[in-house]
Amino acid sequence: MSKDVSDTAPKDVLSALAIILEARKNAPAESSYVASLYARGTDTILKKIGEEATETVIAGKGDDDAALVHETADLWFHTLVLLSHRSLHPQRVLDELERRFGTSGHTEKAARKHGSENLDSIDRG
Repeated sequence: MSKDVSDTAPKDVLSALAIILEARKNAPAESSYVASLYARGTDTILKKIGEEATETVIAGKGDDDAALVHETADLWFHTLVLLSHRSLHPQRVLDELERRFGTSGHTEKAARKHGSENLDSIDRG
């Protein structure tokens, strides 16, 4: 019996996908869609992310919530493919999101823009 996805924590789903995506790196291109993306290289993966981002925007403009969820899943998936292609685990993104948690978006953006501000010294309260 397969495990219901709703019973799986997001981190567990990302980790499971990361393991599968990593395994596809060593697979022949004709054996899977992901292996074929890896074989075609970064530019192909980036193009696919661009396509999925556009489709997500279009779905977001519409009223079909299921379409938005579907396109967002496609976008996230292809972004995970890129991370794996670059040997980056999704935990790195989760760590970055956690680092930003509790920090004003304006403050975080200003720190990136100016580069001189250290977010670790910002009062997050």
